[in-house]
Amino acid sequence: MAVLEHVNVTVSDPKATAVWLGAVFDWKIRWEGDAISGGYTAHVGDEGSYVALYTPNRAIDNPQHSYTTRAGLNHVGVTVDDIDAVEKRVKTAGFRPHNHGNYEPGRRFYFDDHDGVEWEVVSYT
Repeated sequence: MAVLEHVNVTVSDPKATAVWLGAVFDWKIRWEGDAISGGYTAHVGDEGSYVALYTPNRAIDNPQHSYTTRAGLNHVGVTVDDIDAVEKRVKTAGFRPHNHGNYEPGRRFYFDDHDGVEWEVVSYT
């Protein structure tokens, strides 16, 4: 059996992103510190998996649209028990939920963060 441990995403401010991820998903910072090429990384998640938030030690170019960029990150999917509560926290964090849908076997919505990363929130309960 294989289990996804983490995904690594380049963001403008790992510390700020870690704060809203904690507020929205109740995740904790597992580790943070210096990273490749003089950059900085924060690992945010639970005991089983995490998102590595990386920023290089240089200006970050504006991203291209992920769905038309080879190897682009299209979205990160997170499962939750209480999708309505998480949607409220997403709004409180300053993000706008969109593309709501009910489908077999669950419910979902998406939101884009300050760096243009799209997040999918899914509930199967």
